[in-house]
Amino acid sequence: MSQQTREQWGSRTGFLMAAIGSAIGLGNIWRFPAEAYKNGGGAFLLPYLVALLTAGLPLLILEYSVGRKYRKSPPVAFRQISKPASVIGWWQVAICFVIASYYAVIVAWSLRYAGFSFGKDWGKDPETFFSADFLHAGSEPGLPTSWVGGVFWPLLAVWLVVLLILALGVRRGIERSNQVFIPLLVVFFVVLVIRAVTLDGAAEGLDALFSPDWGALTDGSVWVAAYGQIFFSLSIGFGIMVTYASYLGRRSDLTGSALVAGFANSSFEILAGIGVFATLGFMAQANGVAVGEVVTDGVGLAFIAFPAVISQMPMGGLFGFLFFASLAIAGITSLVSIVQVIISAVQDRTGMRRLPAVWGVGGLVAVVSLLLFPTDAGLALLDSADHFINQYGIALAALVFLVVMGWVLRRLPAFQAHADETSAIRLGLWWRVCLGVVTPLVLGWMMVDSLRAEFDENYGGYPTSFLAWAGWGIAAGALVIGVLIALVPWRTAPRAEREEVR
Repeated sequence: MSQQTREQWGSRTGFLMAAIGSAIGLGNIWRFPAEAYKNGGGAFLLPYLVALLTAGLPLLILEYSVGRKYRKSPPVAFRQISKPASVIGWWQVAICFVIASYYAVIVAWSLRYAGFSFGKDWGKDPETFFSADFLHAGSEPGLPTSWVGGVFWPLLAVWLVVLLILALGVRRGIERSNQVFIPLLVVFFVVLVIRAVTLDGAAEGLDALFSPDWGALTDGSVWVAAYGQIFFSLSIGFGIMVTYASYLGRRSDLTGSALVAGFANSSFEILAGIGVFATLGFMAQANGVAVGEVVTDGVGLAFIAFPAVISQMPMGGLFGFLFFASLAIAGITSLVSIVQVIISAVQDRTGMRRLPAVWGVGGLVAVVSLLLFPTDAGLALLDSADHFINQYGIALAALVFLVVMGWVLRRLPAFQAHADETSAIRLGLWWRVCLGVVTPLVLGWMMVDSLRAEFDENYGGYPTSFLAWAGWGIAAGALVIGVLIALVPWRTAPRAEREEVR
């Protein structure tokens, strides 16, 4: 296998912008506010902070350490730790393939809705417009039977932009694009929040979000929700941060970088909560109902509730454009990081150069995305795949990773020493306890709790036959593919396996 000089970030700021761009995604805007509201309001910030300090940041530092130490994508980095561990890396690559294929579709929806905002094209019934007029969603979930041109063409544009950014490389493509997109995203969202808090009813919305219910802190599910939010919002557990850290210089400050990226991500989540609930407060007052009656999250918040608000508010067209443009920007920066994991893994495994890898492998992800999701079955398939690949892909892969590193191979002390070599803030026993005990226990409980819910009731009310292939099948398929790729013999050992890695 040919060896190539590893690309590097141009600066620490460039790396941080990319890491923050990956972490700040759709979940920050449409998941955190609803999670906080449902789990104690202002009181939720306490378990959220605890989760950040005991799970999010420690795991982020570990992934930075693995990536920088071995300077490879997850499959090759894990193989250098222990050959069987490469299964975890390829599992994460397969997870990224699935997520990238549907994540791009939501970015495409956001772009279309940014345009729809000026004319308020959804009319008086945003829900019917979204599912029937825009997506042409079928009445029953199943296999695609027709394509939707209104989604296909913006989705194609999204993929062309993402692949072009990746084709330009780590420094000229990913780093420079994030240096433009992240400041732009912050400006857009700050303007949006300022407008939101000046709306009638905004105070009631913010009061609903931040009024603390301290009694909720005695409920274990609230703490599980906090850990789940931190986990799914930091881009940890599926190879992104290992990959990004593999392009760092040898003397980079890992702990300090993790703190900056982690707290920047959380700050944006709180900002998003303010903007979303100020807007929902306006909607509740305009309709004469309580704030709790209009609270929703995910696709329903972005493409149904917010269009209804935009139709009622002064300067709604501009507000809508800023909101959906922010969604699109946040989505693109995250999507770039997800696809980069796949490309980097293929490059490291085969010695393929960047351009063939981007247009070949990245192009394959784009083709799968374009075949499956801009169809009448796209909405149900996206919803099911997202739920199962998150719950039984990302979270489960991270649990296995921590158990293997902490309990089986006992490599946490070595990675702590590696991070401490160049970090201003040194790690202590707390870091190993968090990764070896606290985070695995919480992730394990999340698995048990989630499985209990699955067996009590089918997710989303979907038929069992549909969930068998569009949910469980996708999650299990990612693991099976990871195992099969890991079993393929290497023609030559990677150079890093033949030389001692300092």
